[in-house]
Amino acid sequence: MKFKNITLILIIAAVLIAAPASAGSKYLSGEPEITIAISGTNEFSPGAEVTIPVIIQNSGLKNIKITDTTVLDRDDNPDTAKMVTVDLIENGAPVTVKSDPQMIGDIEAGASKTVNFIVRIDKFASSGNFDIIASVNYKYLNFAEQIGTDSLRYYYKDVYQDKALPITIKPKVVIEVTDVSTDSLNVGTEGYITMSVKNVGSETGKDAVIKLVRVDGSPVVPTDASVYESKFEPGEVKEVVFKASVSDDGESKNYPVQVLVEYIDSEGASVTSDSETVGVDVGGKVDFEIISEPAVLSPGQKGVIEIKYKNTGATTAYNSQARISAVDPFTSNDDTAYLGDIAPGETVTGKYEVSVDDEATIKTYGVDTEIRYRDALDNSQITDSMKAEIVIEKRSGMDILTNPIVLTVVIFIIAGAGYFVWSRKKKNNE
Repeated sequence: MKFKNITLILIIAAVLIAAPASAGSKYLSGEPEITIAISGTNEFSPGAEVTIPVIIQNSGLKNIKITDTTVLDRDDNPDTAKMVTVDLIENGAPVTVKSDPQMIGDIEAGASKTVNFIVRIDKFASSGNFDIIASVNYKYLNFAEQIGTDSLRYYYKDVYQDKALPITIKPKVVIEVTDVSTDSLNVGTEGYITMSVKNVGSETGKDAVIKLVRVDGSPVVPTDASVYESKFEPGEVKEVVFKASVSDDGESKNYPVQVLVEYIDSEGASVTSDSETVGVDVGGKVDFEIISEPAVLSPGQKGVIEIKYKNTGATTAYNSQARISAVDPFTSNDDTAYLGDIAPGETVTGKYEVSVDDEATIKTYGVDTEIRYRDALDNSQITDSMKAEIVIEKRSGMDILTNPIVLTVVIFIIAGAGYFVWSRKKKNNE
């Protein structure tokens, strides 16, 4: 039994001696070779915010490899770029890099990774070619020192590289709006908006159309909003006038509008410029109030009432006409009064002939009155309805004497009495 165990041990030992030892390997040369390029187009327009995809490629190669039973395997290859960080730098180009440096990890030889940077092109950038810089930082295994048969000490080398990335900024019409003013632009009316539009870009716009565009939610609505220019040269200033109306729900304040240019560029393509937002001043609405005391009439009376209107708005009402709506117990054959042009703060008087029904109740009544007028652009406008008060009160004795019917009867009575007295005197004289 002992002899068999010794034989088995000898056989196993012989097998182990005859089997080759496990071989390790190492590389004597090779390191990362990093190249960087922009993926896709590198042409951009002024004012654009773009995402630029940047490709980081490792083209490193392993040159000499040693395999030996006494060599320990390395955890890293010398041509692997480790802990790669990429930053994009403006380098004097008219751009703003909005992304932070990007950490993208390890890149093995023959592999690549893509990282995206958000870049804003300066609105007023001149056209031309520029270089932005991709700054790359990584480390790689420069040397591995084997200590004995079971230990390795690694030595890494840091690498900092700047790679130029060429970009092209295309010519474009870029506008700058100044000297914005308004004329007769009031709430509820139509008026003019005047401005200076300058081409501060580097492109000549052919068949250019300068447009005024409404901002969502704004009461300012362009009504004649396009101005055609056959050419819009760089540095040229165009004085343009637009028409716009203001809805009734607007207020007296500054509201935004947008301006843009549609044109044909030097390559024959139809292009729309970036819009420019500017503010326009809107005046208060044309408004009136009644400032006269209530008119006083009596049942059965026909008389003239006077209503005084004051323009409390911010603009002139032209060719104004006022009217009243005579309802029971009133009737009128003369319910319209011409008031003419009424400037802000001015007071005018409308006169109306009104008849009161004999059965009218003694109280204060309100009659509707409104003013129709023309705005500065000759558009017909009408005010909100106003209430004018008429007080119906009992007829006094003096009122009876001033009644035309009563006066006629009195005149006939006096005339009859006079004739009677004259006849008696004549008869007595005979």
